[in-house]
Amino acid sequence: MNDLIDALQWPAMAITLVAAWLVGSLSRRKRTWGFWCFVLSNVVWVAWGWHDHAWALIALQVGLFLFNLRGVFKNDDAPAG
Repeated sequence: MNDLIDALQWPAMAITLVAAWLVGSLSRRKRTWGFWCFVLSNVVWVAWGWHDHAWALIALQVGLFLFNLRGVFKNDDAPAG
């Protein structure tokens, strides 16, 4: 089980990169998907950080989670593009 949790850092990193790519899109729909991918990456990073007792990483992910939720809702209010 420890090996599985240790391996979470790789999908978390990949999801974060995909999210960053999508958030940079001109398409509102892709940006929304990007913010939701960031939210997923926050959850996966917290799971990995909890296992490794990486409390600063967990605190960072909680803060970024709140910013990403803000991005989801502010993006929904943006003019279509």
